[in-house]
Order: sequence, then C-alpha cells, then structure tokens
Amino acid sequence: MTRIIKIDPAQPQEDKIKNVADALLDGKVAIIPTDTVYGLVADSQNQKAVQRVYEIKQRPLDKPFSLAVADKLAIDGFSVTRGALAYKLIDRFWPGPLTLILPAKASGTIGLRMPDNNIALSLISAVNSALVCPSANLSGKPAPVDFAQALADLEGRVDVAIDGGRARLGIESTIVDLTQNPFQIKRPGALAAEEIYKVAGKKNVLFVCTGNSCRSVMAEAYLKKRLSEQGRHDLEVFSAGILGIPNLGASSQTKQVLEKEGMSVQAHRSRKVDELMIKKSDIIFVMEKMHEQRVLEIVPEAKNRIFLLKEFVRASRHAFAGRWGIDTISLDIGDPIGQDATFYERTFGIIKESIERLIEIL
Repeated sequence: MTRIIKIDPAQPQEDKIKNVADALLDGKVAIIPTDTVYGLVADSQNQKAVQRVYEIKQRPLDKPFSLAVADKLAIDGFSVTRGALAYKLIDRFWPGPLTLILPAKASGTIGLRMPDNNIALSLISAVNSALVCPSANLSGKPAPVDFAQALADLEGRVDVAIDGGRARLGIESTIVDLTQNPFQIKRPGALAAEEIYKVAGKKNVLFVCTGNSCRSVMAEAYLKKRLSEQGRHDLEVFSAGILGIPNLGASSQTKQVLEKEGMSVQAHRSRKVDELMIKKSDIIFVMEKMHEQRVLEIVPEAKNRIFLLKEFVRASRHAFAGRWGIDTISLDIGDPIGQDATFYERTFGIIKESIERLIEIL
C-alpha cells in the first residue's frame, strides 16, 4: 500500500514533512513534487533504498541518478570542480530547472540539482542528505506533471506519495555537462539554452574592500560606467566588503565624488563577501592586503584569481605619484572613511587610474 499525504506547496506543514523524512531515513521510497515534474526519491546514503528506485523504475544500473540538494554550495561535498562556471550557473539558476553534470569526488561524474519547490527543499533539508530524484515514471514513459499521473504506474510500488498539486513548469530540467570543455547541453529542458550561454559568456569581476561603502563602490561604479561607454556586455561587475552590516548605502562622500563624474550609487546596498560570491568570480580585486588575506581564508583556491587593484598602475608609478601626490610604493589603497573630501577625491583618483589600465586587459 502506498501512503498518500497531501501537503500545502506554498507552506509545507512541518509535521508532514518530518513524517516523510523519517520514512526516507528508514529506507523507504517516495513520490514528491518538484518544480519541473514529479520525482521518485530515496536517501542517497541508503544503497538498498537506491536499489529499490532502480527496480521500481525498471532502469538499467549503468544509468546513474542525479541528486537533489537543498543548498547552493552542496556541490562541494560531491564534486571536485574548481572553475567559476559551475558557481555562476548555480548562483543564477538554483533553485531551478538546471541539472549540472560535474566531476565526482570519488570518480566519474555526478549530476546535481536544486529544485525550486518548497516541499522538495523542505524534505531534503529534513533528511539532511541529498536525495536520488529521477522522474516518477517507469523508464521509457513520459515524466508525470501532476500527482495523478505519478501515481498511475507507481501506486503500490512506493511507500509514500506526496500530493503537492501540479508541477509548476511541467517540463524536465535542462542538463548541462560541465565535465567537457566547452560545456555541452545534454538535454534541453525547462531552462532555455540561450539563458545558460548568456551567463556562461560573461566574466565575473568582484571588487572587495572593508565595508563595501566607499572604495569597492567607487571601483564597481566606475568600471560599469566605462564598460557602458564602450558598449561592452561581456563583464558582470559587483562588489562586497569583508566586514560591516549588509544593506547599508554608500557613504555620503562616496556619493558626492561619484556624482561629480556623472555616476549615481543611490541604490547601492552593502554586501558582505561570502563563499559563493568568491567562487563564482573569475577575477577578484582588493584594496588592501588584509582584504586578500580574508578572501583566501574563505576560499583558499581563489589565490590565482585575486589581485590588489593598485597593482595595475605600477607601470605609470611616477606620473601617478605626481598627479595625486601620494605613496605608490605601497600597493594598498587606504580607507577614506572618516577622512575629508580631498582624501576621498585622491582615493577615487587611484581607483580611476587603476581601472583605466585594468579595462585594457579585461
């Protein structure tokens, strides 16, 4: 007998989620809704349960299942990927209808997805483990888009079935193979190929300072301005700080300096740099050595992608010193917070000069 449980897709009831999670942890197999189609799930850590999924679907053992996860950085527990591309796609499209094929930690490859469905995400979190999650149909049959379709062939074969309404998208996920260079779209699906290529075709540039209210804001705004003037759309530019309170605006002096150059940062809100932000960046520019150290504490493998911004004006050091009357031996760009307007102007001058040289090589 299949036990049927109806769960509110907008606000999944915790007791019902726990009930199904306990069943999965006990080795049971369940039907659940996702954003794309209904899935057939089991605890990926329970080999007997996974074997049952193969038997229920009548699927050959040489065709591995993808895993459903509930966290964007869960891939680090399964994959050895070190490139920025995977994290760019994850940041943009997870949760959502994108399955990534990545090099597995053990050997071979692994498929991972983060479904955009409250029931699925709540259940994965409650189990505290990735779930094998193929579509809830017999191999060779169409993937079910509603509960009735899912139950038609599998009632009595599975232990639990969640009725969470119709799958929102009704189309299976797009599968992208990142183990090949260039990457390949293995299966077209709910996510359009052009959207994937659009994200993959841009280089991510991250500026980091202390509080994300002065220096990194100046750098982000000025590089965006110069790119716009050149008609370039190949770079994604953003900024963050190693400290500070999120969602604060730029400092008033920063706003004034940038307004003189025709730039408005009224909409800027500070962000604290985090692991995903670093991992999705192709190149990272910091203002001081301590910023570099903090970024590397978070993501040590970012070492070859991080630079002090002022390094890019070393070739014109003497002219630079004459123009701004400042020390160019140190590669740090000092924090203007609490300083006078002249200091802010000089700080922006350093950043502006650095970016003028930087844009030539980006």
